[in-house]
Amino acid sequence: MESKELEVSFPSDRPISSSLHLSTTRWWSEDTVAVVTGANKGIGFAMVKRLAEMGLTVILTSRDLSKGQQAVESLRAEGLYVEFSQLDVSDPGSIYAFVSWLNKQFGGLDILVNNAAVSFNDIGENSVEHALTVIRTNFYGPKLLTEALLPLFRRSPSISRILNVSSQLGLLNKVRNPAVRESLQEEGLSEDGIERMLREFLENVKKGTWMEQGWPEKWTDYSVSKLALNAYSRLQAKRYEGRGLSVNCFCPGFTRTSMTRGKGCHSAHVAAHIGTRIALLPPDELPTGKFFIQSTPSIYSKL
Repeated sequence: MESKELEVSFPSDRPISSSLHLSTTRWWSEDTVAVVTGANKGIGFAMVKRLAEMGLTVILTSRDLSKGQQAVESLRAEGLYVEFSQLDVSDPGSIYAFVSWLNKQFGGLDILVNNAAVSFNDIGENSVEHALTVIRTNFYGPKLLTEALLPLFRRSPSISRILNVSSQLGLLNKVRNPAVRESLQEEGLSEDGIERMLREFLENVKKGTWMEQGWPEKWTDYSVSKLALNAYSRLQAKRYEGRGLSVNCFCPGFTRTSMTRGKGCHSAHVAAHIGTRIALLPPDELPTGKFFIQSTPSIYSKL
């Protein structure tokens, strides 16, 4: 197979140190289909661009039709051809329409990058005013999309991959409530348990008691949504281990995007290079059930 060097120099940004190999065996081809959600801007857009540069067939999805089409046209102006489909992960109807379209157009997929997410907090601020919207978009959206797409993953010898863009804000060490921490530990973790945790959080929000219940103190609703996503990713990784599907999470770090109001330690371009390298790891080096803090793989249960 052809060996291809992954670009790791960032002339306009501070490099991020990496524990990943700087090169990889090119296991993919132009027939390899990658879907990236929430990709009209930021890290999602940058990952679409990088995957297209690497020669995959890439589908850019966006909730906003006009912004998504503009993003695709900007890439085509650079000589990169990518596909586009409108997708609102917070809308089950939109998810089912997208899955039907993908099946008809491509017959399956190989890589899913669940990047779409929202937050209504500014840097240094904390609010749960929009908690239901945040939970619906950041957790239930990726969960429903993943489950709808599971029958379409080709499970080829190269191993299908799911990469959930997450955050360290959703790690267990950010939770002070011992009952919540216990419910999300490795032993006894279940989808029902995750659902109960979210219902409890939303009930605390409704009653105005969330501050004293030991939930994460920073970007609380966003953090809880990522806490649930991380836990769900662990379940999926365990469920499909050895069955041709890898599931990992990726925290890109403090990245300059619209969500951070342009503040951060590095650009979306830099974060996307790391995320792409994780998504394209050779089959014999691809883990499952890992939480990548930038390029360093960690074990969920030890965080």
